[in-house]
Amino acid sequence: MSVSSPSVFLLSVSGQVEAGRFMGGDNLHFNYCFTAGQDWEVVSGLEECVSQTACCSDDERQLFVWNFPIDITYKSTNPFGWPQIILSVYGTDFFGNIVIVGYAACHVPLTPGTHTRRLKTFVPESASTIQKLMSWLTGRRPEFLNPKIIAQGRGREVTRVRSHGEITITFNVMMKDFAKLGYDCGAPSKVPYLGAPPPPQTVTVPREGQSDA
Repeated sequence: MSVSSPSVFLLSVSGQVEAGRFMGGDNLHFNYCFTAGQDWEVVSGLEECVSQTACCSDDERQLFVWNFPIDITYKSTNPFGWPQIILSVYGTDFFGNIVIVGYAACHVPLTPGTHTRRLKTFVPESASTIQKLMSWLTGRRPEFLNPKIIAQGRGREVTRVRSHGEITITFNVMMKDFAKLGYDCGAPSKVPYLGAPPPPQTVTVPREGQSDA
């Protein structure tokens, strides 16, 4: 009875968006979405979702804790366009308007196991001081119409941004049938056996009064 070889490999990603640290603002929530190449297809799980709202902690850490789960499974035949997760964090400004607080993106880890990533977030900047003042007064700060643009290199060189905060994410990555299709998924390999070590040398120390003759 012949066993057919697999034609696709599977990538399962779970984990959680744990917490974030941002200066100023309160009542923060985030949207996340996954993006991948054309050969990748979602088998199960959520490709995008909205988190609950978190308030800043009262201790010295000043954290916004979400512990929001992520869970998605892909299948593909080509690792090109490896999946990325994109985060868009929103909060309220001084006038109570919902504004963008930070964007972040990273690739799903390339090896199986548990991984923790700390992502620096950034926000777009206005092109001039007048536009910056108007956006602050009207509560309409610059933001991307399509957040997936931050996962692409094209057109990013003309975008002005500034760093603002960080987010911690934990990934649990499982891979199936990568090796059968000829891809090295970074699993631990055995150390080649190089033979037995040489026997220890015995050194004879002559007694007092004896010569080496």
